[in-house]
Amino acid sequence: ILRFAVTSFALIPERSLVHQEGLPKLPVPPLKQTCEGYLAALEPIVSAEELDHTRQLVGEFLNGGVGERLQKGLERRARKTENWLSEWWMQSAYLDCRMPVAVYTSPGVVLPRMHFQDRQGQMRFAAKLIAGVLDFKKKIDSETLPVEYLSGKPLCMDQYYQILSSCRIPGPKRDTVVNYAIGKISSTHITVVHNFQFFVLDVYNSDGTPLTVDQLHMQLEKIWNSSLQTNKEPIGILTSQHRNTWGKAYNNLIKDKTNKESVRAIQKSIFTVCLDAPMPRVSDEKYQSRVAAQMLHGGGARWNSGNRWFDKTLQFIVGEDGTCGLVYEHAPAEGPPIVFLIDYVRIEMVRSPMVPLAMPQKLRFNITPEVKRDIEKAKQNMNIMVHDLDVKVLMFSHFGKNVPKKHQLSPDAFVQMALQLAYYRMYDTCCSTYESASLRMFKYGRTDVIRVTTVDSLNFVQAMQDPAKQVGERVLLLQKATQTHKNNTYNAIHGQAVDRHLLGLKMLSIEDLTSMPEIFMDTSFAVAQHYNLSTSQVGSKTDCVMCFGPMVPDGYGVCYNPMEEHINVAITAFNSCEETNAARFAQAVEGALLDMRALLEDAAATAQQ
Repeated sequence: ILRFAVTSFALIPERSLVHQEGLPKLPVPPLKQTCEGYLAALEPIVSAEELDHTRQLVGEFLNGGVGERLQKGLERRARKTENWLSEWWMQSAYLDCRMPVAVYTSPGVVLPRMHFQDRQGQMRFAAKLIAGVLDFKKKIDSETLPVEYLSGKPLCMDQYYQILSSCRIPGPKRDTVVNYAIGKISSTHITVVHNFQFFVLDVYNSDGTPLTVDQLHMQLEKIWNSSLQTNKEPIGILTSQHRNTWGKAYNNLIKDKTNKESVRAIQKSIFTVCLDAPMPRVSDEKYQSRVAAQMLHGGGARWNSGNRWFDKTLQFIVGEDGTCGLVYEHAPAEGPPIVFLIDYVRIEMVRSPMVPLAMPQKLRFNITPEVKRDIEKAKQNMNIMVHDLDVKVLMFSHFGKNVPKKHQLSPDAFVQMALQLAYYRMYDTCCSTYESASLRMFKYGRTDVIRVTTVDSLNFVQAMQDPAKQVGERVLLLQKATQTHKNNTYNAIHGQAVDRHLLGLKMLSIEDLTSMPEIFMDTSFAVAQHYNLSTSQVGSKTDCVMCFGPMVPDGYGVCYNPMEEHINVAITAFNSCEETNAARFAQAVEGALLDMRALLEDAAATAQQ
């Protein structure tokens, strides 16, 4: 009796949706505060003349009645909805965006290299991975996922309910996301793709229990053996196209009943597993960068780019050569829930009795001449995209969070100041910099922007480049800049940042069909929105590397995971831009981090004398 009582207690962690009801709503910040914050953010990135002009426009917006009217409308919207921002954000940031999802919006995650080099290892690992994710799904379905906290406050867990059994669907002008987890009949299959051929794999027995690792292994073997042909049309590559192009091709594809049913099976599946062919070998030094690229785009039409369905929210990638990771479609969720899932899926083994299982069903596609033409076009465009993406993974091994913590500095602010210093050293100027901040303290919260470039960060990087400045002065400026960053981060996660509020005011003026306020037509606004540095910290217990493409043609994408004694940084740029170079920037970041440590140590040594 006692034992029963103890175990039943252990199985009742806090229900993840119990808190959901009590979460606060996303606030609408005061208008004056946002206007002041906006001007402060512009100061280091626009010229004095531009700033004066914008100050005038902001003054008119604030005092001329237009801002006040939109602010009232926004406050009204906030009262009437669960979250005044979430729908607008999903539309404007993702569903209206017409660039391909591969490279441009879908992040990739590289998992630590696995020590297998053959199909046996690949199958075993894939089977364990599937079992682990199904175990995670059980937690989501039974609402027993432990609630996450940030500085003592419970976070919104809604994104976990959006990542499984969901898929993006292209439209001619705007996409949609379907979620089959929120229906009466939930999905019981995953899709597995091998040699460009898709299969439906039922992952539950008739009694509702998930297949064991051994059963999954057996089914994957069957799939592998019935997809040995390597000359199949890579239907999945269509999903990597520009969204309007894919929207047209999609409608054409699903005119055929067989195709429509096959596509629907992929969309409804819980997630997708891509069994990748081995890639050309590279040196250990280049390995991480190559895999990061493989996670983002598959390596090109002749490699694994056709072994994907990029619209699928969650695709796990397991290569025959030990390469593992995933790519996810960004519209339904941010990185942290995905990384939380990875940290959860620790690979463990269970033996089990063998029951004969039905052959997984291969999905059929009828390739008409039009579809064939669409595939050829998609292959060409994918290869252009592959050649254009420049990826460099920096495994910074000299130190990690331990150094900034020892000097009482925030590790995140420390890394961000290193990025600022690296950029300034390369370009002799600073730029508009985006760091995403989670709004999950609020119901249905997604992200806002921490604007990293501040007057204080500029003062610090300039002092580092000025030989006349002494160590003591540089350290004070670093402390001030990191403190400002910390304050801006605090404001952002508490719903008091600038960018989403401005977006809300702009969206409202579009919906009201009134004339667009001047501040949104101003060059300063365009400069502020042109993020040459798009950055994100994605902390994870697993030693993984997350990566994403740049936000702008002449920018960098920088994703970093600061561990205790090392920092993983993935940097992307486009080769079509002369000015940017991922490897050079990585070198500059490494130099900046080392110089900042030296600065702190010099100051500490001087203080002790």
